[in-house]
Amino acid sequence: MRKKKGVSQVPTEVCDKRVERSKHAVLTAAYELLTQAGFSGVTVDAVSERSGVAKTTIYRHWPSRSALLMDACSKLGTKPEIPDTGSLKGDLMEIGTYIATQLRTASWPAALPSIIDAAERDPELAELHSSMHRARMGGLRTVIERGQARGELSSRRNVAEMIASIMGPLFYRRWFSREPLNDHFVKYIVETAVGDPGDD
Repeated sequence: MRKKKGVSQVPTEVCDKRVERSKHAVLTAAYELLTQAGFSGVTVDAVSERSGVAKTTIYRHWPSRSALLMDACSKLGTKPEIPDTGSLKGDLMEIGTYIATQLRTASWPAALPSIIDAAERDPELAELHSSMHRARMGGLRTVIERGQARGELSSRRNVAEMIASIMGPLFYRRWFSREPLNDHFVKYIVETAVGDPGDD
């Protein structure tokens, strides 16, 4: 097939790399705005200005601001690795310490309240937030169920309630009391959750 005169032939691989670079730049900009200015601070104009990607290109990949926000939200934070220290308390301390450190030092906790607020009015975002939460809590569920299988914890203990008894105090200190999120506090809530005789 003859190449049409005057028509630039750009290899598909080059086009794909350009698209990936543009999408990465957009999501990086959206993530930064989300963590710095909250949900309302992420506008297509602001993302375009920060990323250097034209608004027409952004809309080509994300048909709406909501779609872009949902994609940016999915990039928030990382799931902790599932530890295996040989004991339930050791595993819970590993995960609890990791989460406490993230709440103190990572950028995503600053954006979470505005995401929760927006999810109250957007069913799609609410579902995304729920799925993100379930994924991040998967490690806790795994180590608790493993502890039950090893006989370290009664099989009658409700796993979801135990996760709440660990995460609740961490979230409370991060967003309400502003008290220290240190190893001493993590140890206290882990021992309280594991050693609660009420459900044994």
